[in-house]
Amino acid sequence: MAELPKPTAARLHKPSWRDTRLVVGVVLVLLSMAIGAKVIAVADDTVPMYAAAASLVPGQPVTQGDVKRVDVQLGAERSGYVAADHDIAPDTFALRDVRPGELLPTSALGRRTGIDLKPVSVPVDVGGAAQLAAGSIVDVWVNAKDRSSAVDKYGKPVKTIKAAPVARTPDTGGGGLGAASGSIAVQIMVPEARVQALIAAVDQGAKITLVPVPGSPTKAGA
Repeated sequence: MAELPKPTAARLHKPSWRDTRLVVGVVLVLLSMAIGAKVIAVADDTVPMYAAAASLVPGQPVTQGDVKRVDVQLGAERSGYVAADHDIAPDTFALRDVRPGELLPTSALGRRTGIDLKPVSVPVDVGGAAQLAAGSIVDVWVNAKDRSSAVDKYGKPVKTIKAAPVARTPDTGGGGLGAASGSIAVQIMVPEARVQALIAAVDQGAKITLVPVPGSPTKAGA
């Protein structure tokens, strides 16, 4: 009876750099290491900056309590914002409105001499004032009173001031200016060139309406 051929055991060979699977494996390992290092580097590339803790309006003194530290990635744009590596200097004022949580631009801070706005209190309907808060941005509409009429009669409303920041609103639930007639005082920041005309309109009994600019912050729940 003829003998069957004996199977020969396959020999294991040491992997070489010519082995495609080995090359692919090494490439994948190196790639994953590079991606991991990049992710870590990006995560660490944050800088401490200041953001507004609450609404800031032009003319308002800004102190350390008005800002909060946030860690953000800005890159080359960081020079345009206030870094949180130092305290807010004394006698610092807001030169323009800054909304809560917004990064604090360097251009929004300055000295009192750089402010061209003055606070003016105007009587506003209680219902209209209820939706306003410090930091709201409003257009000021004035209805001049008809002096020739024996009853309260007003002319056509005219927009006299655009985008005026609201500096202060009293509690609409209490008393206030003209509470008996349903009006209350709201303090707004007015360009100096418009202060005289607005005060004259108030003195002459004009009706003042403050209309929030679309997107302007308002009182919660309003």
